[in-house]
Order: sequence, then structure tokens, then C-alpha cells
Amino acid sequence: MEIVPKILITLGLLFLLGLLTDLLGRRTPLPRVTLLLLAGFAIGPSGIDVLPAFQEDWFPVITNIALSMVGFLLGHALTVSSLQQHGKCVLWISIGAAVGTALIVGIGLLLLGFQPETALILAGIALTTDPAATIDVIHQTHSKGEFSKILENVVAIDDAWGLILFSVLLAFAQALSGNGDGLHTLMLGGYEVGGAIFLGLILGIPMAYLTGRLKSGEPTQAEALGLVLLCGGLAEWLQVSFILASMVLGATVANWATHHRRPFSAIEGIEWPFMILFFILAGASLDLRALEATSLLGLAYILLRLLGRTIGAWGGGAICCANPVLQRWMGMALWPQAGVALGMALLASQHFPTLKDVILPIAIGSTIIFELIGPLMTRAALIKAGDAQL
Repeated sequence: MEIVPKILITLGLLFLLGLLTDLLGRRTPLPRVTLLLLAGFAIGPSGIDVLPAFQEDWFPVITNIALSMVGFLLGHALTVSSLQQHGKCVLWISIGAAVGTALIVGIGLLLLGFQPETALILAGIALTTDPAATIDVIHQTHSKGEFSKILENVVAIDDAWGLILFSVLLAFAQALSGNGDGLHTLMLGGYEVGGAIFLGLILGIPMAYLTGRLKSGEPTQAEALGLVLLCGGLAEWLQVSFILASMVLGATVANWATHHRRPFSAIEGIEWPFMILFFILAGASLDLRALEATSLLGLAYILLRLLGRTIGAWGGGAICCANPVLQRWMGMALWPQAGVALGMALLASQHFPTLKDVILPIAIGSTIIFELIGPLMTRAALIKAGDAQL
């Protein structure tokens, strides 16, 4: 079969598969994110292997598009009014989850006898979440209330803390091993975070003032999609965080575009088809052989990360005097983890080639587990908090 019919047929079947999982998600307690990942795994190389080979070329592009949209929509939650209402809790819970996870994973692995460089690197990798899965579970459960609003804000800035702390921990690991380029690593981390913020502002300020003029009060799809994809592409080209850049872009528009009535509706209308492709292809890329390589170190890392997320978020909530429900369930809602962790693992492997065969299998294997059980726990947390409207 020629390539064009094959591409069109594949896309059509993937969208229909996404529709089927959406219907199943409405009739079962399983989040549709988990169902899409399982569906992708079933049709991918580790399953019946029916996806064409060119899907491997699609995945980086689809990932950038989907996560750029997610970042832009996350920025919508970071308005001045929202932060005035929940800012203290968001700040302390996000810091608590990040610092608590890093300390518990790092110290726990050291106490179990693993080498310090490995403990520091895995402590840094453990910090990130999966904003795409978390936000989709919030939308699927129609969650409304203080808990879901704070959760949106926390996942919006969680990866920023993760990138910063990972850079610091990786620099410490390099200094400990005698590599001597820890300062360079810190500078790279600062560039990735600072560059993303700068890019989001540079594009967001004119977007806030210029969009929504052709169609009074509301940007067209071409305006919104064009600027979001431009931001994602430039971030990838400049090698800064495209999720963070898109988030800053969205936050800038949400706060500065006073003439907009609904600045995010254009993106919300077309986000889901890209998310279907993203999660199915992510599921297809899961490899069970990575789980086989996740030995005692991998099991310890997984359990310590779950413990760190839970205790860290609880501690942050206690500092800001959050209500007991928020303290009890927020950590569990932050269990999902995805692609940013794999990117960190690849970067760490470049700096520590001798640890590559240890770090990568654990990062990949644990991500499979966190991607499958994480959305379930987020859904359970939203139900326990009373925000889910099922």
C-alpha cells in the first residue's frame, strides 16, 4: 500500500480507537488516559504490532503539539485572581512535593546502600509529573472545587521546580564523581527554565494585545493554534522547555488580554484529537522489557517516589494550613509521571555513561507503572476530595 493511504487509514483508525476508549471511560472507573495507553500498548510493538513503522517519526511531533496545548491551557489557571485566592497553598504544596520527593528518594536510596550518584540522579528524575494525564482526568471527571483548582495550579508549576532541582542534583552528582562540569549543568538548567519563561513572555505579550481583534473578544483558531505551535517549535529549536514556555504564554494571555472573553476556547475545541494520538502513541512506545530490568533499585525508587509525593504534598499543605482533605489526597493526585522524566534520564545518561544501563531502564520501567496507575490515583483523589462530579 502507498504511504498516503496508509497514513490516512492509520489516523482514521486511531481516532476511532480514541472514541471507543472515551466511551469505555464513561462507563468504567478507568480514566480514559489509562485506557488510551493500554490501547496503544496493545497495538504497538509489545502487543500485536499493527502500527506502521512511521509512527515512530510521528511521536516527537505529536508530543510537542499536544504538550504545547496542555501547557497553554495550564497557563489559564495561573491568573492573578486565582493565585490571590490559592497562591499560598499552590506555592507550598508544589515546593513540599518537590523537596519532599527529592529528600525521600535520595536519602532512601542512600540508606539502602546504592551509590550516591545514582541516588542523586534518581531523586532529580522523581520530581516531575504528567500534566497532560492529570488535567485530562480533571476534565473527564468534571471536577470542580478548591482541590481540583489547586491541583491544576500545582501541576502547572511542578515541572519548573523539577527542572531546577534536577539541574542542582545532577551538578552535585557530577561534583561528587569528579567530572568537574557541575557549574555547566547548572547553567544549562537555568537556561532551559529562564529561556522558556522569556520565550513565553516575548510571544505572550503581543498575543495578548493583538489576538481577538478579528473576531471581537475571542481569538480565532488560526490565531491561537498558530501562536501555540510557534511557541512549541521555537522552544524545541532553542532547546528550552516547551511545556513551560507554552504555560508562560498561556498565563500571559490570561492575565493581560483584558479584551478577551474566552481566550482559550479555540484551543480547547481541538486539543482532544491530538491528545488521543499522543496517549496512544505513548502507549505503543511502552516496552515491557524495561519492567524486567527494573530490579530492587527500581522497586525502591518507585515506592520512595510515591511516598515522597504523598508526604511532601502533605507537609506543604500543613505549612500553608490547608484543609485536611487537601493535605490528605493532594500527594496521591500527583503520582502520574511521563515524558519529562525520560528526557531527564537521557540527559543524565549523557553525563554518566557508566550509569546509562542503570538509569534508563529504571526511568522507562517506572514511567510505565506511573502512567498506568497514576491517573487511577488522581481520579480516586478527586473523588475522595469531593470534587468529581460523576
